[in-house]
Amino acid sequence: MQIAKKPLLKIEASADGTGEGIRLSARGPAALLAKPIIDQINKVFATEKSISSGPDRFIFSTWIPPAPSVAFDRMLNAQVGAMIRRPVPDQFSIAVVKACPNDCLHCSAPSRQGEILSSDVIKGAISQALDMGSYLVTFDGGEPMLRKDLPDLVSSVDQRAIATSFTSGYHLTAELAKQLKDAGLYAVRISIDSPIEGQHDRFRGRKGAFQDALSGVRNALEAGLLVDLFMVTSPHNIDYLEDAFSLAAELGVQELSLYEIVAVGRWATHEDEVLTSGDVARLESFHKEKNRMEGPRVSALPYLLSPEMFGCFAGRRWIHVDGDGVALPCAYMPLGFGNIKEKSLEEIWREMTRYPWFKGRCSCQMRDPGFREAHKEILGK
Repeated sequence: MQIAKKPLLKIEASADGTGEGIRLSARGPAALLAKPIIDQINKVFATEKSISSGPDRFIFSTWIPPAPSVAFDRMLNAQVGAMIRRPVPDQFSIAVVKACPNDCLHCSAPSRQGEILSSDVIKGAISQALDMGSYLVTFDGGEPMLRKDLPDLVSSVDQRAIATSFTSGYHLTAELAKQLKDAGLYAVRISIDSPIEGQHDRFRGRKGAFQDALSGVRNALEAGLLVDLFMVTSPHNIDYLEDAFSLAAELGVQELSLYEIVAVGRWATHEDEVLTSGDVARLESFHKEKNRMEGPRVSALPYLLSPEMFGCFAGRRWIHVDGDGVALPCAYMPLGFGNIKEKSLEEIWREMTRYPWFKGRCSCQMRDPGFREAHKEILGK
């Protein structure tokens, strides 16, 4: 099947040698230029475990649309756009609520007080993001499950993208999970700060948070949603990777995503309590090891978003909108480029992609001392 079609480049997907996966190929005058990124994607597809595969449907990750689908086609178009320096906001995330029952030690949300974005503003921003090329729309918070019209917001994401939501599991009842599935939600990312109940509750600042997460997982799976167990790794929990994988396998979730703690928000003064380069290398090894064995897929994001792989998306391929409507390069970088209530998303994106610091591939710039020093007044707020 033809996936992406540009005047100088056509990308096609076909069944791989096993009949269970897919392999991409490029044709046209620009095929040689596209070869490095196509080869990289094919290598990942071929050497890593997918969530599910078969002759009619291929689901590699909760972060990537299923194939075949319109959203998957758009994902590959975005890869081509990035390659020829015409990036689109592949990922668009928006905080739909500020309130949260938890009191997380590492929360990056700027505020849990004040007026929330209206349904019309949120739907308008989603519509703009889809028109610009986004293939992944994520609902964030606060705790998104507290937003009563969340199913209606989810239904505004059409076939051009997959819709996902972060949650702590709080209030993700069986009824709400079914409503979200019926509205078109593709996956939920349920936060687990530790596979050890007491440690998780301590990080979340609330007794019972761990059990809420487990309940949310069960309800989401029962409703037919894909579930990604999302763990922010830090020096405090990196020694529990095996336990986290065992918990994910025991629960029957499809994916375990490993992010890295960022010195921002409530964790801003803990610059000495973030991952080292050795820790990141450890996540890479864990990612590769677990994706060659039975169990849920593992996505170690510090590895996948490294310069050697696909690079950090912040300001290059991602827009995050906070609870006040301020557009940021990512949810962990408090560098505002305007408010969606005052400026179009296209105008914001144009300014963001022209920002001098957002050029070329890199790892998370919030780990870069030079970037932090240049933006210390903003990061120190």
